[in-house]
Parts: sequence; C-alpha cells; structure tokens
Amino acid sequence: MSRVAVVTGGTRGIGLGIVKELYEDGFSIACLGRIISEEVNDLIRTSEGRIKFITADISDVDKIQASVEEVVSTFGRIDVLVNNAGVAPKERNDVLKTTPESFDFVMNTNLKGTYFMTQEVANIMIKQDKQDFPPKIINISSMSAYTSSTNRGEYCISKAGISMITKLFADRLSNYGILVYEVRPGIIKTDMTSTVSEKYDKLIEDGLLPIKRWGTPKDIAEIVSILCLPKMCYSTGDIINVDGGYHIRRL
Repeated sequence: MSRVAVVTGGTRGIGLGIVKELYEDGFSIACLGRIISEEVNDLIRTSEGRIKFITADISDVDKIQASVEEVVSTFGRIDVLVNNAGVAPKERNDVLKTTPESFDFVMNTNLKGTYFMTQEVANIMIKQDKQDFPPKIINISSMSAYTSSTNRGEYCISKAGISMITKLFADRLSNYGILVYEVRPGIIKTDMTSTVSEKYDKLIEDGLLPIKRWGTPKDIAEIVSILCLPKMCYSTGDIINVDGGYHIRRL
C-alpha cells in the first residue's frame, strides 16, 4: 500500500520541493494550497493519480476539517503530515510599528492554522488502522524561531510558536505511536526571500554561514524524506536544523 502524505503550502517553494521528493519516495500526496500552480498541474498529469491538489486555506480554521475530509475521501488515510504553509508579513515593520492587522495575518496561517491542522490530522491518525510504519507529523519552522529580526517580529513569534506546537503534540501523541518533528530551514532560495537576496548574498559571502551558500527547497525536502523513513521510530520532538550551520555559535 502506498503511504499518503499531506503537504500544506505545497504549490511552490519549499512545499513544492517536499511534494516532489516524497513523490519520488513512492508516497501518494495531497498537495494543499490556496491556488494550484502550473508546475503542480504538470506533476498531477504525470502522477497516475498519486498527486492530488486540494484547495485549502489553513488561516480559516473553519475550513480545515473540510480539507482534511477531502484528503481522506480521496486517499483513504493519512500517514504523514508536513505543516509547511506559511506567510511573511505583507510589509516589514519595526516591532515598534507592527500593526494588529499584520500580526493577525501572520499568526492565523503560521501558528493558529498549523496548530489546528495538526489537531485535525492527529485525530484521523489516531483512529485509522495502524500499518507497519509509524505516522509522522513534520513541522517546517525557521531559524527565525530563535533569531531576532526586529523588522518582522510577528513572523519570528509565529515560528517560535511552531517549536512549542512540536513539543506539545510530540508529547501528547507519543502514546499513539505518532512521531512529531520540527525542521528549521535557514536562508533558503525561494520567492519569499527574493526581495532580500542581495542582502543575504553579501552576508553569506562575508561568512555568516559555515556552509557558504544559499539553501534550496531540495535541501529541506531531503531532510523531510529522511524523517519519513520507517527506520525513524525511536525519536520524537526533535529539531533538525537545515541552515548551513547557522545555529553553531562561533568565536
């Protein structure tokens, strides 16, 4: 039986990279997002039914259940959830000028949406027939979970919150054999970072990272792939940094 993965925010960037990698690993995949992309359309056409796009906006908690029910109706089960969907502030503002509207915009997707998507899928995983591999929930956070960026404080707070979501659900779901992990990307080349590429080019050149290059969506996707292996079955609540060594404290 093909294992089934749900990837939120799967239509572009890191999420699309994860969809591609898990497809190569043999998963059937529910690619969740607001709007389907042409690249996802192309994947669907050649996937022989193993990739399906399902409209989802996790910032609207009332719609999460319907999206998850469509996944189960389509594939019959959920073995892996990758919580990747996330947004950046519409404008970068100093923490002294952050607006409630911007705060809510980021939190509703990155934190609240991730929490309730995890809750919904976890309850499905608990009830479904067990297979010979443990179900996995993988939360994509960021180096911003612990790194201060005072011009996008709401984003940093949302990613720090994902770390606690990981701990809470890892603890609560361990009795059911459901394992939960957090992946922390560093500086990744996506459309979200395109507006600050010149800044990070310079920082990387000047030695910000031990591994002196941008990360790619594939770098993240390959770690997710490893975490999804059935061999990973005696660890939960772990944090995996995929940041070129940024988290190392150096003198």
